[in-house]
Amino acid sequence: MSPATTQAKKNKHLIIAVDDSDSARRAVLYVADLLGGVPGFIATLISIIPEKEMDFFDSEQEKDAWIEQQLVSANAMLEQYRRLLVQSGFPQDAVRVQVCVEARKSLSEAILETRCDASCCTVVVGRGHKTKTEEFLFGSISSRLIHEAQSCAVWVVE
Repeated sequence: MSPATTQAKKNKHLIIAVDDSDSARRAVLYVADLLGGVPGFIATLISIIPEKEMDFFDSEQEKDAWIEQQLVSANAMLEQYRRLLVQSGFPQDAVRVQVCVEARKSLSEAILETRCDASCCTVVVGRGHKTKTEEFLFGSISSRLIHEAQSCAVWVVE
């Protein structure tokens, strides 16, 4: 593949970071409305499960069961979002899904790392609504993405 072809594919590959929130659903709907039916775009839906510390669980088996339950739930959610994008006009093979279980990384770091691994040019997230106190204590994923992302666009959907 020539460098121009590689760059063209990168320029049409988006990552949509989702969870089960209304803001994530709005982000998926925005991409569906904006790009559904436009040829050449690839969308990767990612869900990141922040791994809890071992002291949160009574045993390793309990931790494994929790992770398995989270994976099943995330995959079901991603399948709903995938169907929504396909119904909007994305080809079946142009919508990918990925679940990551991440320990010791912020969600924004995990999203940007996934973006780099997938060679995407755009990251799409929904804007979560937090109080000023929550944002001060926990930070804002969208704000961190905007400030930390390099060589890519970040779409924050209201």
